[in-house]
Amino acid sequence: MILSINAIQDAQIIANLREQLKTLNWQDGRATAGSVAREVKRNEQAIMSDDAGKAMHKTLVPIIAENAVVKAAARPRHISVPMISRTADGGHYGAHVDNALMGSGNARMRSDLAFTLFLNQPGEYEGGELVVHAAGMTQTIKGKAGELVLYPATSIHEVRPVTEGERIVCVGWIESLIRDPVQRELLFDMQNLRGNLRQKLPSDSSELLTLDKTIANLMRMWAQS
Repeated sequence: MILSINAIQDAQIIANLREQLKTLNWQDGRATAGSVAREVKRNEQAIMSDDAGKAMHKTLVPIIAENAVVKAAARPRHISVPMISRTADGGHYGAHVDNALMGSGNARMRSDLAFTLFLNQPGEYEGGELVVHAAGMTQTIKGKAGELVLYPATSIHEVRPVTEGERIVCVGWIESLIRDPVQRELLFDMQNLRGNLRQKLPSDSSELLTLDKTIANLMRMWAQS
């Protein structure tokens, strides 16, 4: 399942983020890549451990973690520290698969889902499309500022070369409480159905109560605490 989510709808929040981007310090993106991905990665990553990076982290985490669609679709158990990527001058990220495990020690997590949050407008650069190769299909995405794309970290994906301007995005990974992607999608569909029925039926209707019970019990069966 690949989802495009309108995560930041307030233009002022986007403007504030863009001001924060100007304060960041940058390093070669290969410093944060695995041994295989490093060979095909040509971009810059913001340093998130200094004061500017920590301030950006503090701003971004609630935008991602508290988004209702992200919570419903991903059922997050852990969300990685967001990374800011800047790509320009022919930079790209060739076809690769994300590491199955991210981080170390208590911060170690399984990468079930990846996300890309676009921080500038598609008209500000040429190329730079996110390409996700799923079973039997290829999806190409170039989102507007504030759009978050959620997709399986298990997929082969790439970022095409940026031939003009610069592409700035926030990327990261989610370990889900629901490890199986089919189960996650079933729960997401049922939650969307519940939202639609609540607009048509009284909250104490037998249909809604049965659906509430079913979702809760499936979570009990499938969730990994």
